[in-house]
Amino acid sequence: MAVALPVPLFHPLTYLVPPGMAWPVPPGSRVLVPVRQRREVGIVLGEAPPPPGVALKPLLAVLDAEPALSAPLLATAQWMAEWYAAPPGVVLRAMLPAALAAPGGRMAAPAASRVVRLVRELPSLLERERLFARAPQQRAVYDRLEAAGGALPLAALRPQGSGALAALRALERKGIVAVEAEGMVRDPFAARPGVVPPAHPSAAQRAAIDAIVGGAPGSTFLLHGVTGSGKTLVYIEVLREALRRGDRTAIVLVPEIALTAQTVDRFRGAFGDAVAVLHSGLGDGERLDAWRALRRGTRRIAVGARSALFAPLERVGVVIVDEEHEGSYKQSEAPRYHAREVAMVRARHEGAVVVLGSATPSLESWERAARGRAVRLVLPERAAGARLPRVAVVDLREVRQAALAARAPHAPYDPTLGVLSPALHDAIADRLARGEQSLLLLNRRGYAASLQCHGCGDVAGCPHCSIALTYHRVPEGLVCHYCQHQAAVPARCPRCGEAALRRQGLGTQQVERLVAERFPGARLARMDVDTTSGKWAHARILDRVAAGEVDILLGTQMIAKGLDFPNVTLVGVVDADTGLNLPDFRAAERTFQLLSQVAGRAGRGPKGGAVIIQTRLPTCHAVRHALTHDYLGFVREELEARRAPAYPPFVSLANAVVSGTAEEATAAAATGAADWLRGELAVRGVRDVAVVGAAPCPVERIKDRWRWHFLVKSARQGVLSRVARLLAEGCPVPGEAEVRLVVDRDPVSLL
Repeated sequence: MAVALPVPLFHPLTYLVPPGMAWPVPPGSRVLVPVRQRREVGIVLGEAPPPPGVALKPLLAVLDAEPALSAPLLATAQWMAEWYAAPPGVVLRAMLPAALAAPGGRMAAPAASRVVRLVRELPSLLERERLFARAPQQRAVYDRLEAAGGALPLAALRPQGSGALAALRALERKGIVAVEAEGMVRDPFAARPGVVPPAHPSAAQRAAIDAIVGGAPGSTFLLHGVTGSGKTLVYIEVLREALRRGDRTAIVLVPEIALTAQTVDRFRGAFGDAVAVLHSGLGDGERLDAWRALRRGTRRIAVGARSALFAPLERVGVVIVDEEHEGSYKQSEAPRYHAREVAMVRARHEGAVVVLGSATPSLESWERAARGRAVRLVLPERAAGARLPRVAVVDLREVRQAALAARAPHAPYDPTLGVLSPALHDAIADRLARGEQSLLLLNRRGYAASLQCHGCGDVAGCPHCSIALTYHRVPEGLVCHYCQHQAAVPARCPRCGEAALRRQGLGTQQVERLVAERFPGARLARMDVDTTSGKWAHARILDRVAAGEVDILLGTQMIAKGLDFPNVTLVGVVDADTGLNLPDFRAAERTFQLLSQVAGRAGRGPKGGAVIIQTRLPTCHAVRHALTHDYLGFVREELEARRAPAYPPFVSLANAVVSGTAEEATAAAATGAADWLRGELAVRGVRDVAVVGAAPCPVERIKDRWRWHFLVKSARQGVLSRVARLLAEGCPVPGEAEVRLVVDRDPVSLL
């Protein structure tokens, strides 16, 4: 029996099925096996002949009555292992909830509760009219059960009052429903109100819906719609049609946990309790309950972030990847998959269609459509006649010069000079006077980017990473945003003893303080990693904004996408340059996407809106085209810049990162690995593959590990997969300095 284990092995291990154990064990089942001195949960891949001369160890237990992973998921995992050069067992473990990946994890539900289940369906409208002509409560209960996929916890009907319970008893007597004991389902989103979507799609939306619904199994659609064009309504109508046509199910991916609550509200408004939520912000028990409900078929739509792609649904008909351009769809730890790419593979194995939605599609998706591998659908205008907001640019160089000229002679240094330009200040004041809301974006958390000595110029750095410590005011201290090292703020420079330590650069905490001082009557909320670390913190902040309890929402990139607040009429970008100068070929693309997406939060209601972008680089093409909402103009310039030297989407890329505890040994290992690969490619006659480097990573040390990397480029994707596997599995890595080699296929960041 071939079993894949969550260990860095590229081949399964073979185990013996002992006498008395059920045979055969279906592929996809979890089994408990001995591995050295411990027990591990593995996934059965199928039968395998015993290797000659090896005494096989027996399986300890079969943990599932039915396979935990379906055949399409197993096929998707196999593709992921080959494409991303990842051990199959590591890929398969990523597909399971943590509670099932550990020895002793149970698929059966724990605590007993009462569940209402449909036992007799009424597909005929005439039959429904006859049975429920004088029983509207019974009709309402039946419809809710049908929308939920055929089952609901009894507790979900109790808030509807005695009438619903009486209707339930009548349906029991008619043999239409049964009340059974079943495991309790913990649903943290159950109390959230659903948001009913608009009833009538526009002509452009209807054309997109019809094209997707009529798409061939396995086809991919790129839904390119400007911000506020109603992509969510298209998603809902496509899902409605898929569910109406029979027993199909669906997966909806969102890029950020912050967006999950609003997304769930919209989909539950349309589909009721048919929606289950899967994301990392859930507790292990909540995630397991959602997983079970999806696997049983009592919930038919999985909504969540990246890992919801592996929902245990059968007969998937639609996979939606909203904001497909977002880098958060890329997994940063093994297996380092990209959910957008894997979504298309799972859809192919399921016979489903894929919808990639974005106002600013990734260049990879744009090129995919240009080459005919996806169908591009366009929503060129905002829904309900709304207009895109006016966008103005403010040159921060001129603002700062004017502020310095107006400063009193010998006045102390003020790091907030020019943070809020007169134009942005006046626009905020105007919105406050009119009772409207504003969003302020600064994609850097903390109070100041660094603490620098005015005497010798020394910058307080992290002792474990090659990065400056960020100054935080609440709680006060210096923090490394890579390893979370914390240090007290020194009274004097540790190098020269100078007492004049200057805070350099802006962070969201500093802007929050400045805005509070400028507008003392305004109700502020800040949304960044520091304020959203608690469970459901994202939802609580956004619910306050929706309720009109916040006048100004300040935050990092998490406020830039997917949010829909009609009373937000102003978006201010405090500093558009924070990501432009990073040593990464995607820097301009990410900046354009961020500016375009945050601009799209303004003017989504009848009041209209405006956007003010503050920058020191107003001539940069990412800024210029964001001013006019000109995605096509940006794409033309950016694609030309990617041709020479070649970068995605014109070639595929793998980033090989070598890390170790000693600087010289790490550099030597990285150089040796790059040379080894060049030699192997020459010996094997592999062409059309370029090896670039090795060189230090832009962030040279993280968590006491020195980092070097080299790039592997090829226009032939299959060849790159084989080369990545060769590198990950075969490259000799020296044992000294704890040297490690990581191969990241299709990286979204080279930092």
